[in-house]
Amino acid sequence: MPYIAKIKVTLRQSILDVQGKAVDHALKNLGYRTVESARIGKYIEVTINEDELAEAERIGNEISRKLLSNPVMENYSLELELIK
Repeated sequence: MPYIAKIKVTLRQSILDVQGKAVDHALKNLGYRTVESARIGKYIEVTINEDELAEAERIGNEISRKLLSNPVMENYSLELELIK
């Protein structure tokens, strides 16, 4: 059964997010004074054709670590959804 791997990649909190700072500044200039901060990330969907959830999760984590994120600077989260 195929799964959709929904992967979110964000910069670690200790890394300066220049794009996020620019968005934060622009929002404040537009009058959104209650916005405290903004951070920019990536969202990727990958279809994984595996019968076992555990194997689909292993593959999703592996490709996230090896290709989709830079583990030195970024964190990722993985959510799997069964395609019916």
